[in-house]
Amino acid sequence: MEEESIYNLIPKEYVQPPKQPLYRSKHNPTTAPTGTTFALKGTSVPKVGNTGGHTAIPMNAHTNKGGFSTLGKVKGAVKPQTTQFTKKGTGKMGSVYQGSNSGQFQYQPEFKKPAVPKKDEKPIMGLKSTKNYILANAVENMLAQPKTRDENPDWTKKQEYGKTPGYLKAIKEEMDREYEHIKAIHQAEEEEAAQEKFLMSEEEVKILRAGLKKKWEEVNKEYQTITHISKMDSVGLRRKKEKCEKELSQIEKDLEKLNKNYIFVDATR
Repeated sequence: MEEESIYNLIPKEYVQPPKQPLYRSKHNPTTAPTGTTFALKGTSVPKVGNTGGHTAIPMNAHTNKGGFSTLGKVKGAVKPQTTQFTKKGTGKMGSVYQGSNSGQFQYQPEFKKPAVPKKDEKPIMGLKSTKNYILANAVENMLAQPKTRDENPDWTKKQEYGKTPGYLKAIKEEMDREYEHIKAIHQAEEEEAAQEKFLMSEEEVKILRAGLKKKWEEVNKEYQTITHISKMDSVGLRRKKEKCEKELSQIEKDLEKLNKNYIFVDATR
């Protein structure tokens, strides 16, 4: 990596690298490739030639170059002839431009343009008006009668008097549609929530309360076996005691919830 230096800002002189010699292959460029299929159509050679992979040119009548298998014909072979061009009366025109006489070209009337005016048909030029449009406009505005306006109009005779404007009706209808849509959404949500919640019967509450009490007695019995131990010298005993305390606390909370008059169960949780 080049170090930063002010001398690096000076442009260096370009030294052209030496030109390498042109590469030339050691193989003969006119030899047919191994398994070639070039220029074998119509010959006595099978579809694949030079299957042996020979590098020398075979001494026979077959060649691996076709007649026009290169980039076109030989230069000058398709040169146009200056004497062969379309002459008068030899071409064929379309039926649209063909006249009544097939030997003479004529345009159809719908394709003809107006004739060019002759030199003696000069248009009328130099016409000038003597009217002063500025003065005429000023006089017309000065003589015009001002528009009269009733100073005390009877607004009760207007066509829209006492009627609700159309834009207010449109806004009210749009608001009603939005209220109905929101009401339908809330009603659907309430119905869905009501289906997912149900009231427990007294028998179910009694069975659940009895099960929780039985569970509480079992956990409490297990808890009493380790609560008298003053020294918890093992991790297992400490974890067992903490687990029992946590279960007893949760069961007591559940029993407290079952003391309510009505118990609903939410099936979504």
